[in-house]
Amino acid sequence: MNIAPTPSDAGKRLDVWLDEQLPELSRSRIQALIREGHITVDGTGTTPHRKIRSGMAVSVEIPPPVNVDLVPEPIPLDILHEDRDTIVINKPAGLVVHPAAGHASGTLVNALLHHCPDIEGIGGEKRPGIVHRLDKDTSGVMIVAKNDAAMAAIMTQFKAGEVYKEYLALVRGIPAPAANTIETLIGRSKHDRKKMSARPPTGRNAVTHYETLETFTDCALVKAVIETGRTHQIRVHMAHIGHPVLGDRQYGRKESGVRSRGSGEGRTIIAPRQMLHAHVLGLKHPTTGERIEFTAPVPEDMQSLLDTLRSAS
Repeated sequence: MNIAPTPSDAGKRLDVWLDEQLPELSRSRIQALIREGHITVDGTGTTPHRKIRSGMAVSVEIPPPVNVDLVPEPIPLDILHEDRDTIVINKPAGLVVHPAAGHASGTLVNALLHHCPDIEGIGGEKRPGIVHRLDKDTSGVMIVAKNDAAMAAIMTQFKAGEVYKEYLALVRGIPAPAANTIETLIGRSKHDRKKMSARPPTGRNAVTHYETLETFTDCALVKAVIETGRTHQIRVHMAHIGHPVLGDRQYGRKESGVRSRGSGEGRTIIAPRQMLHAHVLGLKHPTTGERIEFTAPVPEDMQSLLDTLRSAS
């Protein structure tokens, strides 16, 4: 496939420009294709950061999916919906989405390969069918594509901001105002490359709308709806306004307890993990175009903590 830049495209990075032209591919996938020589400029190899100029001849070759060297594993899945194009699951906290350093097995991808073997190779990466992800310790609803057409259609919606993503979170302290919009850049922290920051040297725009649903002595239950999907977005944004997700030891305090109401100092209630749950996901079905919405019930550990906080208050 050959793509010709227009004069208005001049000055953009090659990978950024191709990300706009090829919505069915992720930016990381485009960068990999450039490095592997499948994307050329004027007939020669190039780099992701090369600047676009008018008159360039950009050639894109999409290679067939490579065989994924992953082992299917009979890991139980909490399936909310399944059809020939998609599978929607309620991911439990503690389950890693796809293999990475330190997690070569026991992931959601290993479970998916066992449940639907035909998903192997979808997307051309070692994370077949995965169009979005949740952190290991975040629970909740996820949609997975079962074929390339569905994956391209769903990814287009995510990139265009057309997917409704609602989370529930227990956060430390009581947010003021009770409802607001947080809009910042999010990028790698200049102090710790393993963390994201709302004050990065460079980053991408991120928008989170939050609303306080219930308050307790030392914490609050909030609903967070995100327009964008940056890495650790809700965790970074809530910490940025001084209300980190309860139990988040990376962006909040190392201790995970909060005080309950009562006589004297009260008692300390411990959060077993970061209390963040992907509650609702809404989008258009990749084949029918019908608007669909899925809700993942609040997990037992989060519900138990909420019950304890309510009874203590």
